[in-house]
Amino acid sequence: MTAHVTTPQPFPSTVRLPEHRDAYYDGAWHKPVGGGYADTINPGTGESLGKVAVCDGADVDRTVAAAQAAYREWRDVLPLERAKILKRIAAILRDNAGELAMIDAADGGNPVSEMVSDAMVAAAQIEFFAGLVTEMKGNSIPMGPNVMNFSVREPLGVVGRIIPFNHPFMFCAGKSAAPLAAGNVVIIKPPEQAPLSSLRLAELLDGVLPKGVFNVLPGGREVGAALAGHPGIAKVALIGSLPTGKAVMRAAAETVKPVLLELGGKNALIAYPDADPEEVAAAAVGGMNFTWCGQSCGSTSRLFLHEKIYDRVLELMKQRIARFKPGIPTDPKTTMGAIVSKLQYERVLSYIASAKEEGARLLTGGKRPDDEALKNGFYVEPTVFADVTPTMRIAREEIFGPVQAVLKWSDEAEMIKTVNAPEYGLTCSIWTNDINTAMRTAARVEAGFVWVNEVSKHFLGAPFGGFKQSGIGREECFEEMFSFTQEKNIHIRFKKAG
Repeated sequence: MTAHVTTPQPFPSTVRLPEHRDAYYDGAWHKPVGGGYADTINPGTGESLGKVAVCDGADVDRTVAAAQAAYREWRDVLPLERAKILKRIAAILRDNAGELAMIDAADGGNPVSEMVSDAMVAAAQIEFFAGLVTEMKGNSIPMGPNVMNFSVREPLGVVGRIIPFNHPFMFCAGKSAAPLAAGNVVIIKPPEQAPLSSLRLAELLDGVLPKGVFNVLPGGREVGAALAGHPGIAKVALIGSLPTGKAVMRAAAETVKPVLLELGGKNALIAYPDADPEEVAAAAVGGMNFTWCGQSCGSTSRLFLHEKIYDRVLELMKQRIARFKPGIPTDPKTTMGAIVSKLQYERVLSYIASAKEEGARLLTGGKRPDDEALKNGFYVEPTVFADVTPTMRIAREEIFGPVQAVLKWSDEAEMIKTVNAPEYGLTCSIWTNDINTAMRTAARVEAGFVWVNEVSKHFLGAPFGGFKQSGIGREECFEEMFSFTQEKNIHIRFKKAG
């Protein structure tokens, strides 16, 4: 996801890390049952930021039990009172935006100057859902005299949310909004690679919500699997990779619980010959989210440029990409951060190597930066390959790194077929000045979120989600909150008068 809301924000001179590194549930901090801890690493420097608890299934059991008790209290809080509490949380996020941005920059590798907007986006999402608490309405069904039949909406119960490493704090706070507004309680599993901002949020919210309503369980796959399969969890939501999404669905099937999945993407930007090359180049570079090292599910990692504008767009792209220079993430001047972990860094390099081996033409980047100050971090230059063919790995597989594949096209039908070939279908960006072309193409691409002459932006209220294996369900809209409720039908027969 790409954040676009910005605000002036003074950054602290040093990173204030959370004091508590254990599990947070039932309104208190608890050491992991198994006693495990692991280092969390600053991807910009390779240094340890200290140890964090590694929870397991036993911790999940205790947290769910506490959350179920909390749910019985939270569901009965008047909707407008819930909204008032959520708005207070939004204010806390804004007040602490600089501090939270520094934590995510140090722990996740994204530039602090951009991460501050994540707190603003999360606050806006919370306020959006706070404003919808009275809209969870049912329906009445006419049945004739002496009978009333109607439906009501009720919360589900305990919701598990598994969040990714690319926007840790924004997803932890923002993705809690819809279930909390609907009257559910949440258990957050923060990303294993970057858990610190979620723990800091728990510190900031301690005492704001009733105990047990908001819970954070750091750990690895075992925590996620335990949440997905736990009989006390009413629904599990994930933002993550396709393999992880499949694992969550399998585990959730054991208790027939619903899932909300936002998974991977191999997103296309399609440029028609009438499009302005300057605008296309700007969109191609901006849509790739090089600031986040391409670590975004919605990144336009495949460019389909018509042969008439192909060379010109590539020339302009190379000029624009020059402004993205990897640097220390906590430096406000940095325009491009670090890959989140060594494992992901090595994965990105392997895709670059495969592109070279398969004959793609390297337009720019393709290696570590030469800056000596960055030698211990996980950095990769913004990388673009031209003359890519549909069978190459970089044209078919999600890389989740700063590697963009450019394909030339002349035949529209063949191009659309190639655009739709991957198993993913999350976003698509179409560039043309012809409304007929735009509407025809938007109808034919297999993607859940389509921009025309725009790229990368999200809009509160507009449903975001994917087709095919890019996910199940929609977020950032009224339907997201509805998905955390269940419908109950009530039928009443009145006694006849007299």
